[in-house]
Amino acid sequence: MTIVLRRTLFLIFLIVIWELGYRIFGWGWKFPSPLQTLQAFYDGFAEGHLLGSITASMRRLLVSFAISIVLGTGLGFLFARYRYFDETFGFLVVALQTVPSIAWLPFAIIWFGLNDTSVIFITTIGATWTMSMASRTGIMQISKIHIRAAQMMGTINGFKLFYQVLVPAAFPHLITGVRVAWAFAWRALTAGELIGRGLGLGQTLQDSRDIGDTATILCVVIIIAVIGTISDYFCFKRLEDGIMVRFGLQAAKK
Repeated sequence: MTIVLRRTLFLIFLIVIWELGYRIFGWGWKFPSPLQTLQAFYDGFAEGHLLGSITASMRRLLVSFAISIVLGTGLGFLFARYRYFDETFGFLVVALQTVPSIAWLPFAIIWFGLNDTSVIFITTIGATWTMSMASRTGIMQISKIHIRAAQMMGTINGFKLFYQVLVPAAFPHLITGVRVAWAFAWRALTAGELIGRGLGLGQTLQDSRDIGDTATILCVVIIIAVIGTISDYFCFKRLEDGIMVRFGLQAAKK
């Protein structure tokens, strides 16, 4: 039996248990049945509001993710190359990455108001610290012999050394950081949209809660899980595996 078949049968089993639980325990509107959830999916996509929410959330997520990758990689380079910077701001970043992104939302609303900028801000915060720590680790583990060899061949400029030597050499750690940063950004985005304004999956959750539409709430939860799984498995994991093979680290990873 293939893994795809096993997973399909497992999902079918869960749906059967779910339907039986709904009928036996009479959950009513508090937890929808599979058919009610399927109907909510159909209505949401037919009316366009689910597709609009997905599009709006993905736009915010991609903007925040791009900013966090650039900022995080830059900070990681500074932490790895400058000891004083690592011992001061690096220490603060270790503390900041333990703070949930949603804790910054009051500040974001005060500084930017209830708009996209606030959501993008806390989503960026959620992923930047993780990315900076991963890039710091990756760059610090580069052999000094490689750096000296690159400098002897003429790569002595700081930025040139950064993008020609350090980033390619730290790629295995960087791609792991990118994968984790994406997960953190995804979580922070949904939390931020819960109390933001405009279209978005988080806002759809909030609106559905206000009117007791649990079927749509479950639809959004499923959509978040499916997008997160697809992006991780078909994009970041494959990219990570490919880089591990290219750098000869696949055996070590296993």
